[in-house]
Amino acid sequence: MVRLAGRSEARPPRTPGGLRALHAPGRARGAALRGRSVAGQVFVLQVVIVLLLVVAAVVALVLQVRHDTTKEATNRSVAVAEAFANAPGTREALTSPDPTAVLQPRAEAAREATGVDFIVVMNTDGIRYTHPKPDRIGKKFVGTLGPALAGEVLTEQITGTIGPLVQAVVPIKDPDGQVVGLVSAGMTTANVGGAADRQLPLVLIAAAVALALATAGTALVSKRLLRQTHGLGPHEMTRMYEHHDAVLHAVREGVIIVGGEGQLLLANDEAHRLLDLPADAEGRPVLDLGLAPDTAGLLASGRVATDEVHRVQDRLLAVNQRPTDLKGGPSGSVATLRDSTELRALSGRAEAARERLNMLYDAGAAIGTSLDVTRTAEELAELAVPRFADFATVDLFDPVLGGGQPEAVTPLRRTAFSGIRKDAPLYPVGERIKFVDSSPQARSLSGGQGVVEPRLSEAPGWRAQDVERSAQVVEYGIHSLIAVPLRAGSLVLGVVSFWRSEKAEPFDAEELALGEELAARAAVSIDNARRYTREHSMAVTLQRSLLPRTLPEQSALEMAYRYLPAQAGVGGDWFDVLPLSGARVALVVGDVVGHGLHAAATMGRLRTAVHNFSALDLPPDELLALLDELVARIDQDEAQEGGSAPVTGATCLYAIYDPVSRRCTIARAGHPPPALIRPDGGVDFPDVPAGPPLGLGGLPFETAELELAEGSRLVLYTDGLVEDRERDIDVGLELLRTALARAGESPEDTCRAVLDARLQDRPSDDIALLVARTRALAADRIAEWQVPSEPSAVAGVRASVTRQLARWDLDELSFTTELILSELVTNAIRYGGAPVRVRMLYDRSLICEVYDSSSTSPHLRYAAMTDEGGRGLFLVAQVADRWGTRYTSAGKVIWAEQQLP
Repeated sequence: MVRLAGRSEARPPRTPGGLRALHAPGRARGAALRGRSVAGQVFVLQVVIVLLLVVAAVVALVLQVRHDTTKEATNRSVAVAEAFANAPGTREALTSPDPTAVLQPRAEAAREATGVDFIVVMNTDGIRYTHPKPDRIGKKFVGTLGPALAGEVLTEQITGTIGPLVQAVVPIKDPDGQVVGLVSAGMTTANVGGAADRQLPLVLIAAAVALALATAGTALVSKRLLRQTHGLGPHEMTRMYEHHDAVLHAVREGVIIVGGEGQLLLANDEAHRLLDLPADAEGRPVLDLGLAPDTAGLLASGRVATDEVHRVQDRLLAVNQRPTDLKGGPSGSVATLRDSTELRALSGRAEAARERLNMLYDAGAAIGTSLDVTRTAEELAELAVPRFADFATVDLFDPVLGGGQPEAVTPLRRTAFSGIRKDAPLYPVGERIKFVDSSPQARSLSGGQGVVEPRLSEAPGWRAQDVERSAQVVEYGIHSLIAVPLRAGSLVLGVVSFWRSEKAEPFDAEELALGEELAARAAVSIDNARRYTREHSMAVTLQRSLLPRTLPEQSALEMAYRYLPAQAGVGGDWFDVLPLSGARVALVVGDVVGHGLHAAATMGRLRTAVHNFSALDLPPDELLALLDELVARIDQDEAQEGGSAPVTGATCLYAIYDPVSRRCTIARAGHPPPALIRPDGGVDFPDVPAGPPLGLGGLPFETAELELAEGSRLVLYTDGLVEDRERDIDVGLELLRTALARAGESPEDTCRAVLDARLQDRPSDDIALLVARTRALAADRIAEWQVPSEPSAVAGVRASVTRQLARWDLDELSFTTELILSELVTNAIRYGGAPVRVRMLYDRSLICEVYDSSSTSPHLRYAAMTDEGGRGLFLVAQVADRWGTRYTSAGKVIWAEQQLP
C-alpha cells in the first residue's frame, strides 16, 4: 500500500482529507513531529526499536568479551600448568632434599614468561613448594585437589590467597602413573576482566555511532514516508484508499499497474474480467499469467502504447500504456484496457485478406521447387491443406506426366493428394479418372473457369460421377468443393479440386478467386516441369541409344559394368567392349565433361569414331592419336559455326587384351589410371603414361604393356567415381583401393562393392565403371607353324592343318580351312617377306592367321575372265565369316574367322 500511495504522487487523491493534506505541508510536518501522522508514528517506533537493538548489542558484546576472556585465561592456565608439570626435572625435584630451592626459581621464570599470575607446585597433601609470595610457601593450597589426585585436570574459579582468580590444577605422575605431586597455574579476576574493561570504551563508541547512523537512516526513511503519505494520519489514509478502491473497481476500463521488474502490482475487476486473470495474479510476473505472447510482452516491456489492438481469446482489446517514472516517480507502467470487440468483424476480414496474400506469397516460393511434374502437383496440394481446404487433389492428363502435350480426349490421372486425414473416400493417387460432363471438374475443364459447388449433397451433377463413392464422400463429412482448371496459356494441363469438411461454411466466391489464383501460379510451374521432362526424356533417350545396351560375346574376359547418371541428368561418359581379331578384346572408357544434349551428342560421335578406328586394328596409342585429331576437327567446325561450344575436357582410355599372350596394352588421354586386382587380392594402379586430354593436339600418346595373370581383374572407370567437389582425386583413389581390396572375386561383386562404398546417393558427375576378369586361351587350343619361304611349303601347311583340326574334332572345317590358309600362305610367300608364320586359334570361332614381315596391304578385287590369278582373297572372303589385316611392329597379319559347326 505504501508503493501504491507513492504512485499516486503525480495525481493527488481527490478526497477532502487528501486535498487538505496535500495543500497544507506545514501542518503535515507539524503533525508528523507530534506523532499524529503515520510518518511520525513510524519514526518514533523505529527510533525506539533501534535504541533497544543497540543497547542489547552492547550488553551482549560486553558479556561475550568477558566470557571469551575467561575462557582464554582458563585455557592458558591449563596449558601452563601441564607444561610445567611435564617439564624435565619437575618430578625429580619433588624427591630432592629441598624441592623449593629447585622449583621456586623455575616457577617464577615460567610465570613471567607465560603471563599467568601464579604457578604453585605442591605435594599430594596440598603443601606449597612454590608461590609468587614466598611467605605463602609451606602453607596449605586453597582449592579443590580431589580430581587432580585422581589423575584428572581441574579448572575452577575461587578466591585464593591473592584474591579472586581462575586456576587449573594438574597432576605430576611418575612412570608408573601414580600422582606424586600437583601443579596449579592461574590468573586473578582483575587480569581476566582487564581486557574486557579496556575494550568497553571502544564498544560504547561503536554503539553510539551505530545509534546515530540508525537514527539518521530512520529519519530519512520517515522523511520519505512523510513525502509519500503527504503527512496523512492513519484514519485519513484508510479513507483515501477506500475511495481509491471504490473508484478503481467501478470504472468500465481495465487498469493494470506493473512494477519495474515486470510483476503485476495491481489489476482492477475489469482487467481481471477482460484478461481472465487468476485470483492470485497480483505479485506474479506478467509473463507467467498465461496471457497471449504479444499482450504479455507489451505489459512487461513498459513501453508507451496508444490504442494498440490485441486479441485476447474472443475479445479485441485496445491497450494504452504509459510509464510511471516520467516525473521522478517509481519505475513501472500503468495500462488501461478497453474492450473493442465491435471491431472483430472488420479485423477478421482484414486477417483473412492478409492470410490469402501470405498464401499466394508462399505459393510463389513453395510451388515449383523442382522440375518434376508429380512433385510440383504435390506441392500445390500440400500448400492448400489445411490453410485453404481440408483436402486437395490434383488430376493431370496422362501425356503431361511424360512431358507431352495434353489432350482433352485422354483420361486424367490422380497425381497428388493431400488432406488432414488419409482415409478420405476420394479417388486414390495413380487412378485414371474420366469425369462425366456434369461434374464440376469436367465443367471447369471445358469452360476454362473455376467452379464452386457449395453443397455437394445437393449437387446431382457431381453425384452422377460415381453414385456410390459420392455417397461415401458426403457421409464422410466433405460438403463443399471448388474445381479449378490448371491452365498455362492456351494449354489445359488438368484440374485441381479443393474439398472442405471441417469448417461448416461452404466455399464462397472470394475463396473461388483465391483457388483460381493458386491454380494459375501452380500451372506455370507444372508446365515448366512438363517442358523440362520432355527435354530430359529426349536427352536420356539419346544417351541410352548411344551407350551399349549389351556387351558382345567373347571368351577373353568376364565382364561386368555399371553406369550411374549424375544428378544434373544426361552426361558424356561412355564405355565399350570391342572384340578384335585373334580373340583379342578392346576395352574403352571415355568422358566428355559437361551435361546435357551437347555432351551426349559429342559422346556418341566419339564412341562411333572409336568403333570405326578399332576396326582398323590399330595399337592404342595410334587410335588415341586419330581420336585426338577428330576432336580437334570437331572443335574447329563448331567454332566456325559460332553457335556451339567446343569439346572441352574429353578424355579416353583404350586397352587391348590378348588372351593368348595374356598381355594388355593400354594408353590413356588425360583419363584416370586403371586399377588392377591381382588374383591374390592385391590392388595396384599400373603406371600408365597419362597423355594430354583429347583435342589439344601436337603431343604423342604412350602405351604401357602389362602381363596379366589369369584371373586378374582390370577396373576401368571415369573420374566421377574418384573425384568430386568435396575431395581430391588422391583421396578418391585411396577409397577405391580400399573398396577393391574388400570386393568379391567376380566382376559383379567388384562393381557392387565399389558403388556401395560411395557415400553419395546420387553422384554429382556421371560414373561409368567397367570390370574385366582375364581369361587365358589354353595352350591346346593354339597351333602355330613356321613356314619356309617357298611355294612347296604350302602342301605341308595343309597337311598340318588337317591333322590339327582332327585333334579338335573340327573335320568339317578342313576343306575351307585348307583353302583359306593355302591362299593366305601363298600370297605371303609370293608378295610378303620372310619369315612366314601360321597360327590357328580354337576359340568361339576358328581363327586362322598368317604372319609375314611385309607391310604391303592386300586388296580384294574382282579378277577378269582372262586373268590367271587375283581370286585368292575373293575366295577367302567367300568362305570365311570375317577376314582382315592388322599391322605389327615387324610386319602384318592376315586373318580369317570361321563359325564353328
